Amino acid sequence: MSYDRGKEVADHGSSGDPHHPPPPPSPSRYESQKRRDWNTFGQYLRNQRPPVHIAHCNSNHVLEFLRYLDQFGKTKVHLQGCIFYGQPDPPAPCTCPLRQAWGSLDALIGRLRAAYEENGGSPESNPFASSTIRVYLREVKDCQAKARGIPHKKKKKTTKGGGGGGGGGGGGDSSSTVLFS
Repeated sequence: MSYDRGKEVADHGSSGDPHHPPPPPSPSRYESQKRRDWNTFGQYLRNQRPPVHIAHCNSNHVLEFLRYLDQFGKTKVHLQGCIFYGQPDPPAPCTCPLRQAWGSLDALIGRLRAAYEENGGSPESNPFASSTIRVYLREVKDCQAKARGIPHKKKKKTTKGGGGGGGGGGGGDSSSTVLFS
């Protein structure tokens, strides 16, 4: 009898108890990062003078945020006057600035674009989806590629006979993340 009673006590907190539903599954790494990025951007807007409400945010605020993030970057971007400009593996250190890698910024914008719409923003007014942001990211990509001597060639579109195809990752340094919690 004590065995049954112990089992009943042990089962009290299990997922089968209708009074205590199981905890929700923990969010994926992507979802967690997206939430952190969204909160960081919101904090950035609140710290502006005067503070900016997300509903009044535009692509200029996003560009300012991306430039602000450069101070936390870890990618050496050689300036045109640097003797190592265009060299992928410079033999010595230099004073050129560290920046956010293009791949990190591209991934960040993708997460913020999704978060904006998940938090009630309309796709038509999404500042993260504007052509201004796409142009900025393309310029960063090109600038970093030239500074490091790594040519970025446009991929030729090919048609595949099996339908679907596609997917695949972009290039760059998208494995690094921006952490500002």
